[in-house]
Amino acid sequence: MARPTSKTDLISASEANYKQMNELISSFTEKELSTPFQFGDEKKEAHWKRDKNIRDILIHLYEWHQLLLNWVSSNLNGEAAALLPQPYNWRTYGKMNEEFWKKHQNTALEEAKQMLEKSHKEVMALTETFTNEQLFSKGVYSWTNGNALGSYFVSNTSSHYDWAVKKLKAHRKNCKNIQKKSILS
Repeated sequence: MARPTSKTDLISASEANYKQMNELISSFTEKELSTPFQFGDEKKEAHWKRDKNIRDILIHLYEWHQLLLNWVSSNLNGEAAALLPQPYNWRTYGKMNEEFWKKHQNTALEEAKQMLEKSHKEVMALTETFTNEQLFSKGVYSWTNGNALGSYFVSNTSSHYDWAVKKLKAHRKNCKNIQKKSILS
């Protein structure tokens, strides 16, 4: 699916990818739900090593929703705020993601699902409050650094959910490969 460039496409893609992610999780066996991620060294991006289970993915999405919600709310209320909290920036946000991971090591999978469901609804409700022009015209809000506000919503919803689906599919594939190896042994 192409990256959304309108409010209608953003809402549609976000809901479709969110639904796909949840349906995939719901289809996992108990074994797949409880098996830790094992992506090996072939995957180079930091998130392949950071996230150890499904909960970690859901919490990552939740925490980025919180960043978006707080950033938009603060700026709309006249309080200048950056999307990434101090001391992080776009070169160091990987460390922030690690902090999110650490913060939620005692969060249960079911709790993570509920937290994400709530934050997804909040982000989608916030999306609805903007016009297409407010979301997808550049320069509408000074605090978006010349970017369209909608690009941040896309990154935190439809694109992020797509990232999660890819990661969950890779986990399922690994689980099947592990099962095959154990049968052949």
